Amino acid sequence: MPGYRTRVVDSELEELLPGLPAISLEGPKGVGKTATAARRARTVFALDDRAQRELLQADPRRLDRSPTPVLVDEWQREPAVWDLVRRSVDNNPTPGRFLLTGSAAPTTAPTHSGAGRIVTMRMRPMSLAERGLPTPAVSLGDLLTGGRPVVEGSTDLNLTDYAEEIVRSGFPGIRDLPARARRAQLDGYLARIVERDFPEQGHLVRRPATLRAWLAAYAGATAGTASYNAILTAATPGEDDKPAKTTTIAYRDVLSQLWLLDPVPGWFPRNTFATLGAAPKHHLADPALAARLLGADVAALLEDSITLPTVPRHGPLLGALFESLVTLSVRVYAQAAEATVHHLRTRDGGHEVDLIVQRADHRVVAFEIKLTTAADDRDTRHLRWLRDRLADDLLDAAVITTGTHAYRRPDGIAVIPAALLGP
Repeated sequence: MPGYRTRVVDSELEELLPGLPAISLEGPKGVGKTATAARRARTVFALDDRAQRELLQADPRRLDRSPTPVLVDEWQREPAVWDLVRRSVDNNPTPGRFLLTGSAAPTTAPTHSGAGRIVTMRMRPMSLAERGLPTPAVSLGDLLTGGRPVVEGSTDLNLTDYAEEIVRSGFPGIRDLPARARRAQLDGYLARIVERDFPEQGHLVRRPATLRAWLAAYAGATAGTASYNAILTAATPGEDDKPAKTTTIAYRDVLSQLWLLDPVPGWFPRNTFATLGAAPKHHLADPALAARLLGADVAALLEDSITLPTVPRHGPLLGALFESLVTLSVRVYAQAAEATVHHLRTRDGGHEVDLIVQRADHRVVAFEIKLTTAADDRDTRHLRWLRDRLADDLLDAAVITTGTHAYRRPDGIAVIPAALLGP
């Protein structure tokens, strides 16, 4: 496909399609699901096209008669298709028959989850490794082996470049546009959420300005664990007539259905820490959306001149959005490695580790994310504390930075520029 940039999920699909009859790629609009799936399809049913939707409604057996793989694009527009695919797989479990893509949870749920027939995969905006930047030199997959691989490599990217990557977005159809066009596209994306996507999910927004303010407050809470009550308070300062709690819960639920909220859950290890907090860290699907909601361009991020909603937080906005950019990337790489991503925070706030990447056997790699070019003992103290607690269950640990060189410190903790970490 002309202009197609290879994604990490491509390698996952190459591995899984020969063994699975149906795979559903789920994620927010604009992440590239259709382009990725269409490269493998011989037949495409685009259900956001009314004519194609009606054609399939009139003759559902087209699914079985069409050359495979069959791509059912935006399947949530016709939720009954999920059950049609499931039944087709029951009758013929030949691998590689169906690909589905979806940008939202359907308002009318299928009658069956599809468990055992349809495997769901998450697709996120482009990670740093997928953006055509310097080739990564350190593999998360290698770190997860526990073999303490050599950590080396260099990059020319600096703090300004990372700020630029934050605002450029990981949406492939947006990031390469000229700056003004890119801002207009991001504004349009956010406007469509309120004007079209919410109603399509069965939720009429009666106070669009309040939803927009709530989204901005959520963006201001990026990489933090502020309560939803605190986010609402920040969105409606000084207002006596605040939205009911049920309204803001609906905001959260619909945005989750649209794959636009991507919080990182708290971590609970098998050798339980009695004092760990459970609150998730807040992240939007793409840090560019957070930056746009807050009116932050590269200059404002570097100068730290943004007036944020009054959500409790520490440090500059650039630090939070850099953490969000790294978190997005690590989640893409961790999925490819069949690992999950969490964060650690003790209830008293005495110890925090930004990202915990956990293998199926519960052994982990830990990352601290720092807006610095190097890492000193203060930057590694939580990782050293975690190593003392976990012993061999800590496979590796690293500080992710904005620096230029990857290396291991004398204490064994790696220092890795964000652009040099890959799958």
